[in-house]
Amino acid sequence: MGTKRDVVIIGGGHNGLTAAAYLAQAGLDVQVLERLDVLGGAAISAEAFAGVDARLSRYSYLVSLLPQRIIDDLGLQIELAPRRYSSYTPAPGADHGLLVDNHDPLATAASFAALGAEDDALAWAQFYEGTQHLARALFPTVTDPLLTRAEARAAVVASAETAGIDGAALWDSLIEQPVGRTIADTFANDLVRGVVYTDALIGTFAPNDDETLLANRCFLYHVIGGGTGDWNVPVGGMGAVSGELERAARLAGATLTTGAEVTALTSDTSAGNGDRQHCVRWIDAAGAEHETTAEHVLVNCSPHELARLLAAGDEGAASTTDGGAAPPAEGAQVKVNLLLRRLPRLRDASVDPAAAFGGTFHINETFSQLQRAYDEAASGQVPSVIPAEIYCHSLTDPSILGPELRARGAHTLTVFALHVPDRLLTEANNEAMRATLQRAVLDSLDSVLAEPIESLLLTDANGEPCVETKTTRDLEHVLRLPGGSIFHGDLAWPWAEDDEPLDTPARRWGVDTGLPGVLLCGSGARRGGAVSGIAGHNAAMAVLESR
Repeated sequence: MGTKRDVVIIGGGHNGLTAAAYLAQAGLDVQVLERLDVLGGAAISAEAFAGVDARLSRYSYLVSLLPQRIIDDLGLQIELAPRRYSSYTPAPGADHGLLVDNHDPLATAASFAALGAEDDALAWAQFYEGTQHLARALFPTVTDPLLTRAEARAAVVASAETAGIDGAALWDSLIEQPVGRTIADTFANDLVRGVVYTDALIGTFAPNDDETLLANRCFLYHVIGGGTGDWNVPVGGMGAVSGELERAARLAGATLTTGAEVTALTSDTSAGNGDRQHCVRWIDAAGAEHETTAEHVLVNCSPHELARLLAAGDEGAASTTDGGAAPPAEGAQVKVNLLLRRLPRLRDASVDPAAAFGGTFHINETFSQLQRAYDEAASGQVPSVIPAEIYCHSLTDPSILGPELRARGAHTLTVFALHVPDRLLTEANNEAMRATLQRAVLDSLDSVLAEPIESLLLTDANGEPCVETKTTRDLEHVLRLPGGSIFHGDLAWPWAEDDEPLDTPARRWGVDTGLPGVLLCGSGARRGGAVSGIAGHNAAMAVLESR
């Protein structure tokens, strides 16, 4: 069966829904084709444990980069709750740690002093004053056509100099030279250095001194969100965000089709009038084959998936944002979700567990531990001590737990472990590696607790412990993230290079694939990555500008 639309969007993740809502609001006939039976992609909530009334943010877990402009434009009714505490980091092998309290600078200073890092407390304040200028200068531009590198630099320098900060030095220290080197030069304490550097490693496999600057790009996106760098908890779970985007797209008139497996993408310019019609072939949940033609196709999947669809449609090798072959992609994390009957007791008895778990709980993430874990993983071994960070969403948003669980004092924990690159896994060893990595993560957590974490796990309706582990291969299987990469590949700077052509809407908005009329609208786009809707917004703007 064949139909014709103005726009077809391949993939119903949050970015695809964002693009659909904008384009349908503009009066275009839009269809979203989603392979799974639910919309939202990685931004979903799920009852991960059989018979247990708890809806976990199964994959993506915090929100920072979703612009208020998108919330307002689409009338999204979502609440993003701030966390009082920034982070708690136990000192390895000790009964004390660093607690950063957003609401109590004196308590934070005392915690630095107890760690023997008084000088780093001042350096911390100055360092993050600098990142605030990156955020103020750059975040407002992410839903506009791309700045050039020179324009981005000028904006950062101007913002910094209003506060008497050397803007050129700030730019060089965070953009031009490895950010790990800057951190090592700025802070003396190994634990403090590690806490700062972890923002450069979420989903990114890089050493502490990363000449490729991939860690810098990851760090940049982590500190500019919302113009502040704050990471907030979506009330109701991540599914509440995607649910609102779905509602906005439906109200605008978009057609949202689940259970739709796209099998090929082809293009046809034989009309001779310069128009380019694209044909998307797909199979519905009942196995029926369909063809939908459209002037524009938005790709809310990875460049690697686009390559596969084009090859199936005889278009040859995929194009990407740079117009060349899709680069290799590799995730570097393992995700573990747990449900506990209560929060665990800490080795550091001076810190309330509700405070320690009220922000980001870092375990075994000193600067030296991060480098050691990288070296071990790069040599093909699972790190002997897994560095990880933990989030307790239920402390900020109890609504994700059913009334009985709340009454019992139960809590969720989400663990995001670093330096577990996909190269360590194969199709043959994935099951065994999942068990190995889960054990390594739980052991790492136990090393900073006063009691074993497994003694606190609730059980599901089948009597199984409430613990769920997702490897990079699991993410590739379920979500088709290449190599388990949560960014669909390497992150790009949120600007264009000075000599980069910006002569088409697709290029100006950072969504170009090299194939006219086919645009990236997911994490693989420029300014993609994280739950932000930015790529979906920008692809929609490129479509509207080109009409």
